[in-house]
Amino acid sequence: MSFRPVKSETLAQPTIEGAGVSLYRAFGFRNPRDFDPFLLLDDFRNDDPRAYAKGFPWHPHRGIETITYVLEGTVEHADSLGNKGRLGAGSVQWMTAGSGILHQEMPSGDAAGKMHGFQLWANLPSAQKMTAPRYQDIKGSDITELLDDDGTVIKIITGDYRGYKGPVDGIAAEPQYLDISVPPNTRKSFPVDTYRQVFAYVFGGAGSFRAASNPIGVRVEKEVRGQELNIRDMSGNRTLVQFDTGNEVTVQAGPDGVRFLLVSGRPIEEPVAWHGPIVMNTAAEIQQAMRDLNNGTFIAAQH
Repeated sequence: MSFRPVKSETLAQPTIEGAGVSLYRAFGFRNPRDFDPFLLLDDFRNDDPRAYAKGFPWHPHRGIETITYVLEGTVEHADSLGNKGRLGAGSVQWMTAGSGILHQEMPSGDAAGKMHGFQLWANLPSAQKMTAPRYQDIKGSDITELLDDDGTVIKIITGDYRGYKGPVDGIAAEPQYLDISVPPNTRKSFPVDTYRQVFAYVFGGAGSFRAASNPIGVRVEKEVRGQELNIRDMSGNRTLVQFDTGNEVTVQAGPDGVRFLLVSGRPIEEPVAWHGPIVMNTAAEIQQAMRDLNNGTFIAAQH
């Protein structure tokens, strides 16, 4: 196996979106080649309903897929095609916006007021940007979950992992989207496709994704069963880790374990013209989308 070294580690930045929702943006609205085929990752996590109650009212999407993964609380959604639904804790919605859709997403906290989820945007290749919109709503109970002998839990949202498949299918970027929990002080490796873009997003505990033979950075020490545990380059809460090439990602979990998303996808490698939630290939296509919005043909405009 070829270990994937860390290319960069960055902290998600506080951002206001929708009608005033406080969230953390891991990446988005910058060079689209950085994470191709992915465009944006938001972490909407808060214990104060005032920070998310106004939600994400009606807004358009075209040319992309949006993946909403809810961990705590619920998200009510509705769209211009008449679809309605409710995403509960542990559930996923994979929306292919295609030629265009108007929708809204309104989060609600659990009994304690907690709300936590992620939204990932995946680009569509030019040949599929104007396809008919499509939804895949997946209940948490339908997500494939593996428990390894060492206590590692792997939830497979989409893609193939060690012969097991996630419930979401038919996605243009052929992504692998995993939710991984590694127990305290455990070193674990995960196979990934050599030719795909790969990133991890840490949202619980901490761990090191760097090779033990080349440790650099901050040293963390803690007594564990009478022995000193040395861990360097700890990636903690809300840290985005981008990897270089290779076919294996390795993590050394810290004293409290680590939980992270591990996402990979096949780069599309096409020009990107970007106007918020409308992502096309050329400026002319963006201008056409704006005309469609203004003259009321956005929803029916399948070319």
